[in-house]
Amino acid sequence: MIPTKEEMREALEKRQGKEIQEKFSRATVAVCGLGGLGSNIAFLLARAGVGRLILADFDRVEVSNLHRQQFKASQVGMYKTDALFENLREIAPYIALETRTVRVTEDNAATLFLGAQVVCEAFDVPESKAMLAETVLGSMPDTFLVAASGMAGLGSANGIRTRRISRRFYLCGDGVSEAAEACLVPSRVALCAAHQAHAVLRILAGEDCKDV
Repeated sequence: MIPTKEEMREALEKRQGKEIQEKFSRATVAVCGLGGLGSNIAFLLARAGVGRLILADFDRVEVSNLHRQQFKASQVGMYKTDALFENLREIAPYIALETRTVRVTEDNAATLFLGAQVVCEAFDVPESKAMLAETVLGSMPDTFLVAASGMAGLGSANGIRTRRISRRFYLCGDGVSEAAEACLVPSRVALCAAHQAHAVLRILAGEDCKDV
Protein backbone atom coordinates (compact mmCIF):
# COMPACT_ATOMS: atom_id res chain seq x y z
CA MET A 1 0.00 0.00 0.00
CA ILE A 2 1.33 3.43 -0.93
CA PRO A 3 1.69 5.80 2.05
CA THR A 4 -0.48 8.89 2.04
CA LYS A 5 0.98 12.28 1.22
CA GLU A 6 0.62 13.24 4.87
CA GLU A 7 2.43 10.11 6.04
CA MET A 8 5.33 10.75 3.70
CA ARG A 9 5.54 14.40 4.74
CA GLU A 10 5.62 13.44 8.42
CA ALA A 11 8.36 10.87 7.79
CA LEU A 12 10.51 13.45 6.00
CA GLU A 13 9.96 16.04 8.72
CA LYS A 14 11.00 13.47 11.33
CA ARG A 15 14.31 12.87 9.56
CA GLN A 16 15.09 16.34 8.23
CA GLY A 17 13.17 18.77 10.41
CA LYS A 18 9.95 20.63 9.64
CA GLU A 19 11.56 23.95 8.71
CA ILE A 20 14.05 22.42 6.30
CA GLN A 21 11.45 20.11 4.82
CA GLU A 22 9.14 23.03 4.09
CA LYS A 23 11.95 24.69 2.13
CA PHE A 24 12.59 21.51 0.16
CA SER A 25 8.89 21.01 -0.54
CA ARG A 26 8.53 24.53 -1.98
CA ALA A 27 11.62 24.21 -4.18
CA THR A 28 12.01 23.67 -7.91
CA VAL A 29 15.22 22.11 -9.23
CA ALA A 30 16.14 21.39 -12.85
CA VAL A 31 18.32 18.40 -13.75
CA CYS A 32 19.93 18.71 -17.17
CA GLY A 33 21.12 15.38 -18.51
CA LEU A 34 19.68 12.18 -17.05
CA GLY A 35 22.63 9.84 -17.27
CA GLY A 36 24.93 8.59 -14.52
CA LEU A 37 24.97 11.94 -12.78
CA GLY A 38 21.52 13.31 -13.52
CA SER A 39 19.47 10.19 -12.83
CA ASN A 40 21.20 9.73 -9.47
CA ILE A 41 20.83 13.41 -8.60
CA ALA A 42 17.11 13.23 -9.37
CA PHE A 43 16.67 10.14 -7.18
CA LEU A 44 18.40 11.78 -4.23
CA LEU A 45 16.45 15.02 -4.53
CA ALA A 46 13.16 13.15 -4.84
CA ARG A 47 13.97 11.08 -1.75
CA ALA A 48 14.78 14.29 0.14
CA GLY A 49 11.31 15.63 -0.66
CA VAL A 50 12.12 18.37 -3.16
CA GLY A 51 8.70 19.47 -4.37
CA ARG A 52 9.23 19.92 -8.10
CA LEU A 53 11.81 18.56 -10.51
CA ILE A 54 12.31 19.55 -14.13
CA LEU A 55 13.97 16.68 -16.01
CA ALA A 56 15.71 17.41 -19.31
CA ASP A 57 17.28 14.97 -21.78
CA PHE A 58 16.74 14.07 -25.43
CA ASP A 59 18.32 10.60 -25.33
CA ARG A 60 16.95 7.07 -24.94
CA VAL A 61 17.95 4.39 -22.42
CA GLU A 62 20.61 2.02 -23.75
CA VAL A 63 21.90 -1.28 -22.36
CA SER A 64 25.22 0.34 -21.43
CA ASN A 65 23.36 2.91 -19.30
CA LEU A 66 22.20 0.23 -16.85
CA HIS A 67 25.74 0.08 -15.48
CA ARG A 68 25.44 3.34 -13.53
CA GLN A 69 22.11 5.01 -14.27
CA GLN A 70 18.77 4.76 -12.45
CA PHE A 71 16.95 2.82 -15.16
CA LYS A 72 15.66 -0.75 -15.49
CA ALA A 73 16.46 -3.35 -18.14
CA SER A 74 12.81 -3.29 -19.17
CA GLN A 75 13.15 0.42 -20.01
CA VAL A 76 15.82 0.08 -22.69
CA GLY A 77 14.65 2.04 -25.72
CA MET A 78 12.47 4.46 -23.76
CA TYR A 79 13.22 8.16 -23.62
CA LYS A 80 15.18 8.80 -20.44
CA THR A 81 12.71 11.49 -19.42
CA ASP A 82 9.79 9.03 -19.58
CA ALA A 83 11.69 6.20 -17.88
CA LEU A 84 12.95 8.37 -15.02
CA PHE A 85 9.48 9.86 -14.59
CA GLU A 86 8.16 6.33 -14.01
CA ASN A 87 10.92 5.40 -11.59
CA LEU A 88 10.71 8.57 -9.53
CA ARG A 89 6.96 8.17 -9.21
CA GLU A 90 7.57 4.82 -7.51
CA ILE A 91 9.70 6.33 -4.74
CA ALA A 92 8.08 9.77 -4.47
CA PRO A 93 4.47 9.49 -5.67
CA TYR A 94 3.51 13.05 -4.77
CA ILE A 95 6.42 14.92 -6.33
CA ALA A 96 5.68 17.33 -9.19
CA LEU A 97 7.64 16.17 -12.24
CA GLU A 98 8.01 18.00 -15.54
CA THR A 99 9.90 16.49 -18.46
CA ARG A 100 11.67 18.26 -21.30
CA THR A 101 12.49 15.73 -24.03
CA VAL A 102 14.59 18.11 -26.10
CA ARG A 103 18.21 19.03 -26.60
CA VAL A 104 19.05 21.92 -24.27
CA THR A 105 20.57 24.88 -26.12
CA GLU A 106 21.51 28.46 -25.33
CA ASP A 107 18.30 29.53 -27.07
CA ASN A 108 15.88 27.43 -24.99
CA ALA A 109 17.58 26.81 -21.63
CA ALA A 110 16.27 29.88 -19.81
CA THR A 111 12.72 29.09 -20.93
CA LEU A 112 12.94 25.36 -20.22
CA PHE A 113 14.08 25.93 -16.64
CA LEU A 114 11.96 28.95 -15.79
CA GLY A 115 11.19 29.00 -12.08
CA ALA A 116 14.04 26.72 -11.04
CA GLN A 117 15.98 27.90 -8.01
CA VAL A 118 18.85 25.58 -8.88
CA VAL A 119 19.96 24.04 -12.18
CA CYS A 120 22.08 20.86 -12.04
CA GLU A 121 24.45 20.39 -14.97
CA ALA A 122 24.89 16.67 -15.68
CA PHE A 123 26.05 16.63 -19.29
CA ASP A 124 28.77 14.48 -20.85
CA VAL A 125 29.93 16.91 -23.55
CA PRO A 126 32.27 19.76 -22.50
CA GLU A 127 30.67 22.18 -24.98
CA SER A 128 27.23 21.51 -23.51
CA LYS A 129 28.57 22.01 -19.99
CA ALA A 130 30.06 25.38 -20.97
CA MET A 131 26.89 26.44 -22.77
CA LEU A 132 24.68 25.73 -19.76
CA ALA A 133 27.06 27.49 -17.38
CA GLU A 134 27.14 30.58 -19.58
CA THR A 135 23.36 30.59 -19.94
CA VAL A 136 22.50 30.12 -16.26
CA LEU A 137 25.15 32.46 -14.90
CA GLY A 138 24.65 35.03 -17.64
CA SER A 139 20.90 35.00 -18.28
CA MET A 140 19.27 33.63 -15.10
CA PRO A 141 20.40 36.02 -12.34
CA ASP A 142 18.30 34.44 -9.58
CA THR A 143 19.32 30.83 -10.30
CA PHE A 144 22.16 28.76 -8.84
CA LEU A 145 24.20 26.35 -10.94
CA VAL A 146 25.61 23.09 -9.56
CA ALA A 147 27.90 21.49 -12.13
CA ALA A 148 30.31 18.55 -12.36
CA SER A 149 33.86 18.02 -13.59
CA GLY A 150 35.77 14.78 -13.12
CA MET A 151 34.39 11.55 -11.69
CA ALA A 152 35.95 8.82 -13.84
CA GLY A 153 38.28 5.97 -12.94
CA LEU A 154 39.13 4.17 -9.71
CA GLY A 155 40.70 7.09 -7.90
CA SER A 156 40.06 7.65 -4.22
CA ALA A 157 36.54 8.59 -3.21
CA ASN A 158 38.13 11.44 -1.26
CA GLY A 159 39.16 13.06 -4.53
CA ILE A 160 35.56 13.97 -5.23
CA ARG A 161 34.72 17.27 -3.58
CA THR A 162 32.53 20.36 -3.89
CA ARG A 163 33.98 23.78 -4.59
CA ARG A 164 32.23 27.14 -4.51
CA ILE A 165 33.42 28.95 -7.64
CA SER A 166 31.28 32.07 -7.23
CA ARG A 167 28.16 33.13 -5.33
CA ARG A 168 25.81 31.16 -7.60
CA PHE A 169 28.17 28.52 -9.00
CA TYR A 170 29.26 25.24 -7.37
CA LEU A 171 31.46 22.63 -9.02
CA CYS A 172 31.64 18.98 -7.92
CA GLY A 173 34.16 16.30 -8.88
CA ASP A 174 37.90 15.77 -8.88
CA GLY A 175 38.43 18.37 -11.62
CA VAL A 176 40.90 16.07 -13.37
CA SER A 177 39.59 12.76 -14.71
CA GLU A 178 38.08 12.57 -18.17
CA ALA A 179 34.60 11.11 -18.45
CA ALA A 180 35.68 8.48 -20.96
CA GLU A 181 33.03 5.77 -21.29
CA ALA A 182 35.60 2.99 -20.75
CA CYS A 183 36.60 4.18 -17.27
CA LEU A 184 33.34 5.26 -15.72
CA VAL A 185 32.82 3.32 -12.50
CA PRO A 186 29.29 3.45 -11.02
CA SER A 187 30.41 4.07 -7.44
CA ARG A 188 32.54 7.12 -8.32
CA VAL A 189 29.91 8.59 -10.62
CA ALA A 190 27.34 8.17 -7.84
CA LEU A 191 29.72 9.90 -5.41
CA CYS A 192 29.85 12.96 -7.64
CA ALA A 193 26.08 12.90 -8.09
CA ALA A 194 25.67 12.78 -4.30
CA HIS A 195 27.94 15.82 -3.96
CA GLN A 196 25.79 17.69 -6.46
CA ALA A 197 22.53 16.70 -4.78
CA HIS A 198 23.89 17.63 -1.35
CA ALA A 199 25.04 21.03 -2.63
CA VAL A 200 21.53 21.61 -3.97
CA LEU A 201 19.94 20.74 -0.63
CA ARG A 202 22.30 23.04 1.24
CA ILE A 203 21.44 25.88 -1.13
CA LEU A 204 17.71 25.26 -0.72
CA ALA A 205 18.07 25.12 3.06
CA GLY A 206 19.86 28.47 3.04
CA GLU A 207 23.12 27.08 4.39
CA ASP A 208 26.34 29.00 3.90
CA CYS A 209 28.11 26.76 1.40
CA LYS A 210 31.55 28.34 1.61
CA ASP A 211 32.82 25.30 3.48
CA VAL A 212 31.51 22.64 1.10
